[in-house]
Amino acid sequence: MLVAPVAPIGPDWCVVTSEPLPVADALAWAVVPSCGAVVTFCGTARDHSEGREGVVSLEYECYEEHATPRLAAVAATARTRWPVLGRVALLHRTGTLGIGEVSVVVVVSAPHRTEAFDAARYCIDTLKLTVPIWKRERWRDGSDWATCSHELREASDAIG
Repeated sequence: MLVAPVAPIGPDWCVVTSEPLPVADALAWAVVPSCGAVVTFCGTARDHSEGREGVVSLEYECYEEHATPRLAAVAATARTRWPVLGRVALLHRTGTLGIGEVSVVVVVSAPHRTEAFDAARYCIDTLKLTVPIWKRERWRDGSDWATCSHELREASDAIG
């Protein structure tokens, strides 16, 4: 069962939900006194993809039992690589999204911008490679799964 995106007590906020993603809440939650840098990445539904013009919506599905633990594994691996991280939010939406709606949010805070940027980039790239979430594109004349499918890997093996 997918949960509402409520901020946690601890330093990591990892959730898959069918609710709209709380971008402003995630940014505010990531701000902590020890961190002078907060990097936010939002992925939004766009109106095209490779070889497909006129996309009108996206539909995301996930393997619920594995998606949230995999998000947590991405956050844990990021913390191993960058031990100075303050907070890490990895939020992904499921269901049907219209063009312009936010499908994924990554927010990372760290004492300095280099670690925040590097960790945020690692998190989104690794999330895409390791979390069992699939995207179906719908356009005027049909629908199909996104063409950028890839084999899922463990977070620790995804990006060198």
